[in-house]
Amino acid sequence: MTHLAGVDAPPVRNGPGPRRLGALAAPVRHAAPALLGFAAVRLLCAVVLALWDPAEEKGVVRLLSRRWDSVWYASIAENGYERTVRLEDGGVHSDLAFFPLLPWLERGIGAVSPLSAGEAGLLVSAVASLAAAWGLFAIGDRLYGRRAGVLLAVLWAAVPVGIVQSMAYTESLFTAFAAWSLYALLTGRWLWAGALSAAAGLTRPAGLAVAAAVAVTAAVTLLSDRDVPWSAHRRMLLGVLLAPLGWLGYVVWVAGRTGEPLGYLDIQEQWGNGFDGGRAFASFVLDRLTGSAPLAGVGLIAGVALLIWVCVLCVRLRLPVPLLVYGAAMVVLALCAAGYFGSKPRLLLPAFPLLLPAAVALARARRGTVALVVGGAVAGAAVYGAIWLTGSGPP
Repeated sequence: MTHLAGVDAPPVRNGPGPRRLGALAAPVRHAAPALLGFAAVRLLCAVVLALWDPAEEKGVVRLLSRRWDSVWYASIAENGYERTVRLEDGGVHSDLAFFPLLPWLERGIGAVSPLSAGEAGLLVSAVASLAAAWGLFAIGDRLYGRRAGVLLAVLWAAVPVGIVQSMAYTESLFTAFAAWSLYALLTGRWLWAGALSAAAGLTRPAGLAVAAAVAVTAAVTLLSDRDVPWSAHRRMLLGVLLAPLGWLGYVVWVAGRTGEPLGYLDIQEQWGNGFDGGRAFASFVLDRLTGSAPLAGVGLIAGVALLIWVCVLCVRLRLPVPLLVYGAAMVVLALCAAGYFGSKPRLLLPAFPLLLPAAVALARARRGTVALVVGGAVAGAAVYGAIWLTGSGPP
């Protein structure tokens, strides 16, 4: 890909080494403000977390790499898929619920370095979060200009649950693949879009949202080019076929491992997850409204209304089809999934197209307004992340 930063970089020709380095340096310099801004926000949040409770026995590294889902990923990296936990209520939690790409990377890094699996996961998340920020910048830059691209990357770093980007979780890795797959669609690179979508599908179940973006974009392209023979779209069709293979491959492997065609869905159900069209979430909100926490119920309804309003803004902004499909799919998967409510903000973390209306508006605003809004968001993310992670934390 020669357009890594959303600009036309000089073509790479066979020649002296300095010329090749110059071709690579141009997109890096172009994206540098976004990458530096993103890294600064994430570093500040990590420092606040480390200083929040100096007496905290868990320590910042443990908080980021050795709790909750990160323990399951580390176990898979070290021992393969073999862990099953039986709960007191009779439930069963199997590690087959977790997709394999992050554990594979943790195992590979651990094999060539002294890092533990959890520490390797932190390294993967650090690199992947920068790659994701670059992808977000490239999209924003291509569609609305460099300033919007920088703000999109910084705003993504400053969302309230942004601390997850620094954990040994899959959100950063998934977002990196998703962002660059969508960027490949915007630039007509169908094979790259399909391959990156397949990688996203090996990372999280939400890889289906990326595959859906590839498929719908291809369908729209075919409808708009009815007079063009199908043979001219071979690369596009191959990209569509590649897109769901990561997700499909793992689900088929789990089916073989469990001996059940719907084995993966059964395992998710045992975890209390699944797709119920939003019934569990609606019941959760209703319980708050009619129970002892009506204000919490009102707040949840307001949050959903805000989310819907942002989706409307994305449509009014006329985002390209790939971004609209991906963003909508991520919202549906988050709100309509049956599972622990506290995980829903984290499930929405990779839905970065929802931040584009704010990024575009701020790109047109005065510097004082930008500083006030972004500064407030960063401070809020740093404090909220520290409170969240030293408390209940992400499920």
